[in-house]
Amino acid sequence: MAVEQALEQGVEQVVETRNMVKRYGDMVAVDNASLTVRSGEIFGLLGPNGAGKTTAIKVLLGLLSPDSGEVELFGERFRGDELSLKARMGVVPQHLAILEDLSAEENLRFFGRLYGVRGELLSRRVGEALDFVGLSERRRELPKKFSGGMKRRLNIAAALVHQPELLIMDEPTVGIDPQSRNHILESVRALREGGMTIVYTSHYMEEVSSICDRIVILDHGRVIASGSEEELVRFVEREERISLSLNRVFPAVVEELEKMPGVVQCEQNEREIVLMAGANQLRLSRLIEQVSAHGCEVLSANVERPTLESVFLTLTGRSLRD
Repeated sequence: MAVEQALEQGVEQVVETRNMVKRYGDMVAVDNASLTVRSGEIFGLLGPNGAGKTTAIKVLLGLLSPDSGEVELFGERFRGDELSLKARMGVVPQHLAILEDLSAEENLRFFGRLYGVRGELLSRRVGEALDFVGLSERRRELPKKFSGGMKRRLNIAAALVHQPELLIMDEPTVGIDPQSRNHILESVRALREGGMTIVYTSHYMEEVSSICDRIVILDHGRVIASGSEEELVRFVEREERISLSLNRVFPAVVEELEKMPGVVQCEQNEREIVLMAGANQLRLSRLIEQVSAHGCEVLSANVERPTLESVFLTLTGRSLRD
């Protein structure tokens, strides 16, 4: 379903959960999580190990039932057993879900039939999926002969052969080479451009940063932040680090910079001056003017601002791969 079609049918939110809770005995894996995935976007789901990402995905796929709360898919209440709603989803699991003793083409025919696709339509869909992931020339080969990246691409093709409206991708680039990773990321962007809605989880912060329209950060089962990357960075943005490499440094230069509005701290390290300043409160051009007025030449300047990685670390106290 294209974005325009979804909007015409009033399905602006493809996924919506309200106060979703899932427990394993005394452990709360998902704790009152409310998520909204909009039609036609790439929605990033981030969290350290044990944050509840996998459990949340299993609930969305109907593999687990929430203990409380509500889940809606395509504007309809989802209790986990509605086949008509499941048929509109595709999933790329973290662990490969392909059959090593069937050819690439036979794999896609098998998965297509599971979704009720038959005959000429199935043949066309198989060809389109293989073309999309760049495996048409290897269609008759067994996956056991494929590289890790090719297997991942076949895994994606298997999720696409029935042309789902919602694609859930759980760590789709784990353990593959950079070239295959780039191919997959470009494919994800192309799917979004075609109107598909995608839920994407990854341990690679740069992936989420480069392709996701909106991001939710989960920790200990709770949603602790959500928004675009820019919005999340602004959420924790307080200071920026500015370093100036000079041909020489006079004490008067440091004293002058310390007095500038917005400067929190100013330190000299041989021929380098490092300033901590309030975010967006200092113009680099103004700093260079001040330094030059004292007869010093700026050899290089660097401004370090918060990134998605630093936001994640600030909010969770852990790095993504912890």
